[in-house]
Parts: sequence; C-alpha cells; structure tokens
Amino acid sequence: MSEPESFRPHAPVTAADLLTWLEETATAVRAGQVGADDLITVLGELRRASAACADAADWALLAAREEGASLRQIAPVFGKGYVRAPAARLEKLHRQALNSQQWLEILRQRADGV
Repeated sequence: MSEPESFRPHAPVTAADLLTWLEETATAVRAGQVGADDLITVLGELRRASAACADAADWALLAAREEGASLRQIAPVFGKGYVRAPAARLEKLHRQALNSQQWLEILRQRADGV
C-alpha cells in the first residue's frame, strides 16, 4: 500500500506575480489607458488583499508553531533571524486566538460581517 501524497501548500500569489502585474499596469497608466478612478479602485482592492495576506500569514505562523516549528526556524521569515519578531506576533495573536483553527474561525466571521 502506497502512502498518500503530502499536500505542499503555496501562496496563491507571489511577489513575482505582483511585480509582473505592476509592470503591465504601469505601462497601461503611462499610455493613458487607466484613469485615476480605476487606480483608486485598484488601491482599495490591493489594500484589502494586503490585509488578507497578513491574516493568512498569521494563520500560517500559528499553524507552523502547532506543527512544532521553533521560533528560531520561523525567525528568518521575519528578517534578520531575530526570534523577538515572531514571538511578539504570536503574543499579539494569542490575545485573539489560541490556535490556527480559532484564527480561521475569526477570519470566517469577519468575512461574513459578524
């Protein structure tokens, strides 16, 4: 009997994807194909997407700790390898949710407008 394949999650969007989109959009703006109103709409979309990405990163932080990741393992993602940054973020998150499942439920309630 073979083992089931493990699921390898990836972010739904990458920095490279965003840079490509940004370059294309900037070209369209310079060509006069995009007006201020459209850019304001995009600004709002990007700010909401940014907040959603931050929430997803918080979920991943909680889930990684639950799966046994140490602060030393997580620290490089926060830059410079200091464990204080992820520790502080976890402390703040734990004021709202004790685990990734609770955080996901909070995000669902926000999405539902509760």
